Amino acid sequence: MTGCAFCAIAAGHKAAARVFEEQRCVAFLDARPLFLGHTLVVPRDHHETLIDVPPETLAAVFDLVRRVAGALEAGLSCQGSFVAVNNRVSQSVPHLHVHVVPRTKGDGLRGFFWPRQSYADDAEVEDFRRRIALAMR
Repeated sequence: MTGCAFCAIAAGHKAAARVFEEQRCVAFLDARPLFLGHTLVVPRDHHETLIDVPPETLAAVFDLVRRVAGALEAGLSCQGSFVAVNNRVSQSVPHLHVHVVPRTKGDGLRGFFWPRQSYADDAEVEDFRRRIALAMR
């Protein structure tokens, strides 16, 4: 897609610190990392959100995410990773990208910065469950 920064990186038209690439996807260091080694995995083809990605491409993307997570632990000696996808809201580039962030206990990341909520009662739980389940069909 014209004007998409991640399409340009995937095609080799824009510089990025590539970690790994294969037929369907590319992994490269985030230019503004949460922690050093923060890697983005993107499909080569332009798909704006998780919902838009064909299943075979999504499988390739998450297989690479899995391998990058292992590589962070082996190559950076971190204790684990944080894997995240923003879907429209807070998506800085409108091209699906998966964040794979190295984590170490005590690294200062405090998780999500939004308040947690509770359902009012079991009826409200059932209402939300039913609405989502019906939309899945």
